Amino acid sequence: MRLSAPRIAPVDLDAIDDEQREALATLTGGRDVTRSSGAVLNIFRTLVHAPRALTAFLAWGGYILSRRNSLSERDRELVILRTGYNCASGYEFTQHTRIGLDAGLTETEIEAIKAGPDDPSWSNEDRALLRAADDLTGDHHVSDDSWAALGFLSDRQKMDLVMTVGQYTQVSMMLNSFGIQLDPGQELDPALDRR
Repeated sequence: MRLSAPRIAPVDLDAIDDEQREALATLTGGRDVTRSSGAVLNIFRTLVHAPRALTAFLAWGGYILSRRNSLSERDRELVILRTGYNCASGYEFTQHTRIGLDAGLTETEIEAIKAGPDDPSWSNEDRALLRAADDLTGDHHVSDDSWAALGFLSDRQKMDLVMTVGQYTQVSMMLNSFGIQLDPGQELDPALDRR
């Protein structure tokens, strides 16, 4: 987390306009979000200040987080978490810790993500994924050595890897710049407290 308070406050769901309501309905299967029983995450309550952008964001993000993404769920979450960590996005890392556990990562692996690809616990494949995420977040390019180490992936999987890291770099930039705060009941990893 970079900021201790939001620069752009999440909307009050009781005060949204029709365009915002329509954009948020994507999250609730078309139901009116103000009548939904589930909480709307701070990221969406903030991004809905720009409802058309949120609609496009949700479509692309839906691809990245779906089974249409050719990376396994575990590999996808491995690179998302490393990206969030590299971008010092406490919100992203916190949200995807739970998702990563559901996708098959262990708590020990999530802790090792913070240490990066040189942690001795990683397999060669995991190390290659983490190194590619580091290349992309650090130099915006996968080095030749890192690309060669990704030989176990298909071309489509390599493309999805780059697109996943790119998407979550963008998400982290928005979270950090807008000051989106953790949702109720969440706890910030002290390693990501940059306030």
